[in-house]
Amino acid sequence: MSLLDNYAGQFDPKVGLENFSRTALSQLGREFLLNGHLQDRVGLPLVAKQFGGDAYVQFSIEEWMGASPIYSKRMQRAMGFEGSDVGTVFKNMQLEIGAPHQFMDFQFRLDRPDYGEFWLSHCGALLDVEPFGEERVKLMCHDIEDPTFDATAAATNPSMKMRPIHRPPRVPTGRFPHCRWSVFIGDEAEPYEQHPNLELVRASKIAKVRIKAPKADAEKGGWSDYSGKFDPGFQLEDFSHSALVIVCQEFAVQSHLLARAFMLCASQRKGDDVAKELGSAQWTGIAALTAERLSKLLKIEGDDIQDVAKIFQIHPCFYPRTYVDLRVEITGPQSARISINDCPALNEGDAHSWFATLGESTHPALDAIAGAINPRARCHPVPRQGKARLAWELVVDPTSTPQLPPQELNLAKISRGASFEFEQRRTLRMRKH
Repeated sequence: MSLLDNYAGQFDPKVGLENFSRTALSQLGREFLLNGHLQDRVGLPLVAKQFGGDAYVQFSIEEWMGASPIYSKRMQRAMGFEGSDVGTVFKNMQLEIGAPHQFMDFQFRLDRPDYGEFWLSHCGALLDVEPFGEERVKLMCHDIEDPTFDATAAATNPSMKMRPIHRPPRVPTGRFPHCRWSVFIGDEAEPYEQHPNLELVRASKIAKVRIKAPKADAEKGGWSDYSGKFDPGFQLEDFSHSALVIVCQEFAVQSHLLARAFMLCASQRKGDDVAKELGSAQWTGIAALTAERLSKLLKIEGDDIQDVAKIFQIHPCFYPRTYVDLRVEITGPQSARISINDCPALNEGDAHSWFATLGESTHPALDAIAGAINPRARCHPVPRQGKARLAWELVVDPTSTPQLPPQELNLAKISRGASFEFEQRRTLRMRKH
C-alpha cells in the first residue's frame, strides 16, 4: 500500500505507524510527545484530591526520577547517540516527553563538550500555572525541576548538573525567554544518587521491551539515527522514515514508563487499589484528549464504526505493538472487535500499569476513546476467541443515549496544551546526517 499522509480513507486492519509518510509520522511524533506530557495534567490533580495539599509535588519528583533515566538511555541506544557529554543530554531533551516540541519550546547552545545552555522561548507548563500565583510557579520551577532535571542529566553522566541562570517567577513580569539554564559536568567526587524507585521501574517489562524496526525505509531521505553532531535546530522532520517509526514507539514507551512510576508512587502510599483507581482515571482523561487530537490531525472527520476503529489503531496508549498486541477488525456495519493477545503489557505481574486495570468489565478509558469520535460508541467485553486474552465489541448504536465526556477529560483540558496547535517549522530533510 502507498504511504498515508492522513487516515481519511478506508479502514485497513493492517495499518500501523509504518504505513504513514514521513510528514505524517513527524506530526504523529509531536502528538505522541504531547500525549505523554499531558497525562500528568490528569493524574496530578487526582493525587492532590486523594492525598491532599501539595502531595503532587513529591509525586512529580518521584515519578520523573523513576522513569526519565530509563527512557533517556533507551532513546540513546535507539538513535545511536550514547555518550557522556552535554551534547548527549541535549539530544535526549529534544526527544523526550518532558519537552514536547513547540509547546515546550527548548532552544540550545552547545559551547563545548562539557558546557552548554538551554532556554525556553515558550513554556506551556509555565503558562498553565502562572494564573494560579507565584507559589504554584515556585513549586513547579524550583521544587520539582531541581531534582528531576539532575536525574535526567545523571542518566547520561552521574556528574552532569543543570543549574538555573534565571527562572520563574518572572521578574520583571513577562520576562523572555521564560527561563535559561546551564548544563555542565561537575565534580566527579559527588555523583548524583538516583531514586530507589528507578530500579523498581527498570525491572518492568515495558522498560526492557524491544522496538521492532522496519526492514527498510519506505520513503527516501532523512537521518537514520542521531549519531552525528548535535543540531540545535533539530526537528522530527530531520529523521528518516524508519527512524520516525522507532522514535514514535519510544515516545509511547516513555508514556507507559511515567504511568508506571506514577502508579507505583500511589501503591507505595495507599496500596494497589488506589494505584489502579488513579491509573485508570489518568488513562481515561488522556486517552480521550488524544483521541480528539488524532482525529483532527489524521482528518478522520466522520463518526462511523470505521472512524472509531481507526483511532484505536493509531492511539499511542496501544504502542509499541511489541508491548501491546492490539488487534482491530470491523465485524459489521456498526460494530468492530478489539482484542489484546497475550503480550508483555498483560504480564507485568503487578498493579502498576494502565493495563493492570483492564478486566472482564467495561473500562472507562476504552469508552472514552470511542466516545471522543462518536458519543454513541461503546466497548462491551465479549468472550475471548483464539489468541485473545481480552476482547471487546465496539458498537455504534444510533438509538443509545450519548455518553457524556468523562470528567477526567476536563482535567486534561485545563492545560493550554489540550488545544495547542503545532506548526511545521521545517520541510523534510533529504540528506543524510
